[in-house]
Amino acid sequence: MHANNQAEKIKEISGVNPYKCMKCGKCSASCPSYNEMDIKPHQFVSYVINDDVEALVESKSLWKCLSCFACVERCPRNVEPGKLVDAARQLVVRQRGMDYLQADEIPELLDSELPQQLLVSAFRKYKR
Repeated sequence: MHANNQAEKIKEISGVNPYKCMKCGKCSASCPSYNEMDIKPHQFVSYVINDDVEALVESKSLWKCLSCFACVERCPRNVEPGKLVDAARQLVVRQRGMDYLQADEIPELLDSELPQQLLVSAFRKYKR
């Protein structure tokens, strides 16, 4: 799939208009995963605008986002970067197919510091 088509697909899945972003940084300032991310929430919006989806797909930010939507709450222009991150994840999952992660691979990916609520939430969300 062409990068431009991927960016359009992310916009479509998320229902977000990234062009409304004014680069205020409130989304990144409220992000609990900020220090773990290589592409910050406000930068994620720019990557979608600039059709640089490949960099997003390769970034660790895509999977470090907790989907807590603090960025969505803080955005004064309703850009909702967390929804863009989630849409990009969905795009990757759809391209990989249903069984790209086997059950026996999961334990080695888990961090003992992860709250169990996060795991249950992720299971519910991605099991649909």
